[in-house]
Amino acid sequence: MKIGVVIFPGSNCDRDLIEVLSELSKSTVVELWHKNTDLQACTHVFLPGGFSYGDYLRSGAIAKLSPIMQEVKKHADNGGFVMGICNGFQILCEAGLLPGALLRNENRKFICKDVYLKPNFSSNGLKGIKEMPSFRIPIAHGEGRYFADKDTMIGLEQNKQILFTYCSETGENTFDSNPNGSLNNIAGICNTHGNVIGMMPHPERCAADFLHNMDGKEILESILRNSAVKQLQSV
Repeated sequence: MKIGVVIFPGSNCDRDLIEVLSELSKSTVVELWHKNTDLQACTHVFLPGGFSYGDYLRSGAIAKLSPIMQEVKKHADNGGFVMGICNGFQILCEAGLLPGALLRNENRKFICKDVYLKPNFSSNGLKGIKEMPSFRIPIAHGEGRYFADKDTMIGLEQNKQILFTYCSETGENTFDSNPNGSLNNIAGICNTHGNVIGMMPHPERCAADFLHNMDGKEILESILRNSAVKQLQSV
């Protein structure tokens, strides 16, 4: 396993993500500058949170045109693992690597707080995660409201592509537990093969003892473990 983190102008969560992934993988994480076209043989590519290109036009709309994104798309099409967090999720949707779009929050305000996530234990991209009623993970976004047309939503349900939904602390998908108005409380999804993952909450921001919350570490650890198993099965 070799991990790379793509850095765009405006990325501001890359260092947090690199530090956590370095600890989990026990190896050096490669920094991939957005203007480059070489993934440096990385098996796992992450797109971090932040405000790529200042979120001009739409979040992720300019970043999807960066030279490296063509290589990221090829990597994903060949079965390589790709994960986008927050702005990274927005970029993956803009680039067509994940279905749907992230729209302005329903209250038209930037939201920064802890939320609770309910994992879909049967999802193709999330098998093996620790069974808990919910995971407490921070969000920080102004455009996190997941939206897709009716047929896409039906497909997400049927193909078990919904990874996480916003929920109460006890794991109930309620109206009040949805911070941004996402359809069906969706907080994270994957593609049909489970090798491309996107989520709005920031697991890298709650993966250290001194933060008194390790829920994010459990999420990232299980995702990496699951992806490694998939790669072995495909050999």
